[in-house]
Formats: sequence, C-alpha cells, structure tokens
Amino acid sequence: MILPSLRLLSLVLTALRLQSELALENLALRHQLAVRHRQHRRPILRMSDRVFWCSLSRSWSHWKEKLVIVKPETVLRWHRKRFASYWTRLSRRGRPGRPGKDREIRALIRRMADSNALWGAPRVHGELLILGIDVSERTVCRWMPRRRKPPSQTWRALLDNHVGDLASIDFFTVPTATFRVLFVLVVLAHDRRRIVHFNVTDHPTAEWTSQQMVEAFCDGETPRFLIRDRDAVYGQTFRDRVAAMDIQEVVIAPPSPWQSPYVERVIGTLRRECLDHVVDRVSYCTS
Repeated sequence: MILPSLRLLSLVLTALRLQSELALENLALRHQLAVRHRQHRRPILRMSDRVFWCSLSRSWSHWKEKLVIVKPETVLRWHRKRFASYWTRLSRRGRPGRPGKDREIRALIRRMADSNALWGAPRVHGELLILGIDVSERTVCRWMPRRRKPPSQTWRALLDNHVGDLASIDFFTVPTATFRVLFVLVVLAHDRRRIVHFNVTDHPTAEWTSQQMVEAFCDGETPRFLIRDRDAVYGQTFRDRVAAMDIQEVVIAPPSPWQSPYVERVIGTLRRECLDHVVDRVSYCTS
C-alpha cells in the first residue's frame, strides 16, 4: 500500500516540475519574442528587461538554453554591474573621503611657505602643531606651493655647448694571432673629433691609465670635462691624477654607451675599417 502511494506522489511531483519548467520556458520565449517585435533593427534592452533576465537567471537553472537575443555572459555582466552599483550607492551615502580642512589652514600653509623659503613640509607641520592645528605632514606637503627649479640642460645640450672643452676616453679589445687579448686606450678630443693619444697594453691598471692621461695632455692644454664609463680600471689613482690636472670627470650612466657617442663611433670605425681588413688579409694569406 505504501509503495504505490510513493510512486503516485513521485509521479505528481514530476508532473508539477515539468509543468513549472514548461511555464518558465514559455515565459522566457514570450519575452524574447516581444523584444524582437519592437520597432528597431537591433533590439534595445531596457532596464526592465535586464532586471527580468537577472531575476530569471537566479530562479531557473536552464535559462541559458533558451536565451537567444543576447549571450549568457551579457546577463552575468549585467548582474555583476548591478551588484557593483548597489554597493557603490550604499558607500556614497554621506560625505565620502577624509574630512575636509578649512581654507584658512590652506592659506596659512601657503603664507608660511612663501615667507620662509627654506622651510620644508616637516618644519611647517611642526609650526602648525605648535599653533594647535592638527593636520598630517602629508597634507601640508600637498598644499605647499611648488617652487619652480631652473631647468637643467640635457645631455645633448652639454655635448653641444661644451664641445671645445670635452674629451672622451675608452678602451676596446683586440685579439691577436697568438690568442692574446690586447687593450687599446683611446683619448678623443671633441672639438675636431681627433685622437689625442692612444696606447696598447695587455694588463691595464689605474696607474697605467693615469700615466696615459699625463702623456695625452703633456702640452698643458687640458680639457675642462672628461667623459668616461664606469670601468673599474678608473680607480682612485686615476681620479686623483685627473683632479690634479684640473679636469672634471663626467661619468655616464650604466650601461649607456650612447652618452659617449663620439669615442664609441671612433672605436666602431677602427674595428670596421682597420681590424676587419687586417683579419681578412691574414685569412687570405693563410689560405
């Protein structure tokens, strides 16, 4: 007796479930048909349409199978957007952000900064605390007037304006037929792009490099600036010798060979026009 009753109850529940599924499917199709019949080439979905599909997606598990006019991802995006707008509207109740400060405090900070050019934000902040005005140092720094600094010249302007007072120094390597490596030092004057001095060694040191600087400018006509890279061979001995010769060193950024373009171009020319031709001639003779 109990088993037939359970089977009958299960049949009734299945019928009711199928009927509810059919009703929801019919409702979804009718709504899409109504949207299609509007006087537009591309259906324009109103806010009520979006609310309808967002609600239907929450209560019907097979809504994606019957959705035709838009993609299911679009409905999910509507739902996320609605969720974000809801919480945004809740968070905007009242006055957002930190409490505003009085305009008189801002004017006082500017007046203190203008009257005391050497005062920074920490000093102005301390003076305000003495007066009983409680503001953060970050706020004081943001409200202080920006003092304009004189524009500094670019690297290209330095090379162009002081071309007669500039010299560059750099090393490049040369492999030999006996598998040794020689280091060639080149000292270049920028005024006529002329090689003032060069020398070759197999073991460059700071003492040797400083002696080459003395030999390069032995006539007393020393440049004002010397451009070099950050090689470790330019040690303390080299820097002391250059300072004694009243030459100011200009060290380029690491690694930025473009900041010393003239000597790099000379080295490239020596490699292409001289060394490569010598290697080709030696290879031709040995073959």
